[in-house]
Amino acid sequence: MNLGKGDRTVFKVSVGIAAIFVLIGVLIPEQLGAAMGVAQSSILENFGWFYQLVVTFILIFAIYLIFSKYGKIKLGPKDSKPDYSRPTWFAMLFSAGMGIGLLFYGISEPVSHFSSPPMGEGSTEQSAILGMRYTWLHWGLHAWAIYAVVALALAYQKFKKNAPGLMSATLYPVLGEKVKGPIGKTVDVVAVFATLFGVAASLGLGSQQINAGLEYLVGIPNNFTVQMLIMAIITVLFIISANTGISKGIKYLSNINMSLAVLLFFTMLILGPTLFLLNMFSTTLGSYIQNLPNMGLRLSPFNAQEAAWTQGWTVFYWAWWVSWTPFVGMFIARVSRGRTIREFMIAVLLVPTLVCGLWFTVFGGTGIYLELVQGLNVSGQGFETAIFYVFEHLPLGALLSVLTVALVTTFFVTSADSATFVLGMLTSNGSLNPSNKVKMIWAVILVASTSVLLYSGGLAGLQTAIIVSALPLTIIVLIMCYGIVKALQKDVKETVTTEVKQKSTISTKKESKTA
Repeated sequence: MNLGKGDRTVFKVSVGIAAIFVLIGVLIPEQLGAAMGVAQSSILENFGWFYQLVVTFILIFAIYLIFSKYGKIKLGPKDSKPDYSRPTWFAMLFSAGMGIGLLFYGISEPVSHFSSPPMGEGSTEQSAILGMRYTWLHWGLHAWAIYAVVALALAYQKFKKNAPGLMSATLYPVLGEKVKGPIGKTVDVVAVFATLFGVAASLGLGSQQINAGLEYLVGIPNNFTVQMLIMAIITVLFIISANTGISKGIKYLSNINMSLAVLLFFTMLILGPTLFLLNMFSTTLGSYIQNLPNMGLRLSPFNAQEAAWTQGWTVFYWAWWVSWTPFVGMFIARVSRGRTIREFMIAVLLVPTLVCGLWFTVFGGTGIYLELVQGLNVSGQGFETAIFYVFEHLPLGALLSVLTVALVTTFFVTSADSATFVLGMLTSNGSLNPSNKVKMIWAVILVASTSVLLYSGGLAGLQTAIIVSALPLTIIVLIMCYGIVKALQKDVKETVTTEVKQKSTISTKKESKTA
């Protein structure tokens, strides 16, 4: 299938709307923050049930694909081989996926849930398990199922059908030639803004945490001005990386990220309460598996406080992961050519879930231990400073803080680098090699949008942008799931027909020879 050469409509419309958004944020930041706050409250209250049902369905659908008859289908020609080794593949996946979030929320989220759990009394042994379990929920199977399904749809259309790397191309099995017109362009514009705001949130978190680390290490003030300076410096770095291409800059930085993350992880495991953490992991794993369906659909209609917790945490996370699907999904698809659907789904769904679970158990478990057993006030720290507060009370704390700041910086660069690459693809008719000029334009817009959101509403502003932009994209992802089934059914049918014809031809030749 070839959707043909597209025009520059998506690029022009997207850049125009983004420029207007940034201008409004500069001229009337307070009004922008207030309007987005109203939109966030409305969506959380009225569509929380929708997000819960859709994300649960996507998880079930992803598991079905693993065990289905479609598992042997390869993402590419039958003789194609993967472009990257498995270690490099995983490193690129994590660096582009949840890197900054793992560091920002690694300690702060489990500790927050421990002190203010979704139900029951806080700061108890029971709330420690409960808090860790819900952290696993937010970063586990549900999240990676969303990524896996969208990445599969993109990879299948690109490498099996030779379609452009666009979100609209994934809807071809459902919409046919209509994806070339206004409907398809609208889908791509929605994808652009979901990506823009989803990544902006991560970059905002990253700049806040780098600033917090520098304040702890050398006393640099923690404020908006310093965060803007940090983003300006890192922008130069990721533009340089983006201009080197995916097989150089992103690949090398991704491997550096993985190495630093592994080093930090094992250092924390050894320096922290090791036996406690191992026991916590085992307990949380069992509790997570046992309570997965209930947690994934919980809304608490009879308890306003518990409902608000679910909306502010679980529903927000579902929106965040959906908003990241064009970015992470397209990036995973780009580096997954040659994998079978079964291998692809298992790898993207199960391995990252296990790694995220280990990460949050070691970091969050250490924070919980220091508060529950040693009486430290970890939960009283800010989200961006909690990790450095914990490091203060561990051996080699200063070294861990330096390593964390370095890791957040490299994650910042790779996330922004990957995002500009994907935004370039989305606005260049799916080109696997968007021009440096287009990537630089998106780099500037990405940093400007992050700055506006931080200035107008801080972390709340970042969250609001995600929730608002993710709602229409969620509907698109649902249609995409239907398109995957239709495409795979057709693929199997065509394969069977071809095999029957080949057998018939062989049989005819044998009969001719016999005659």
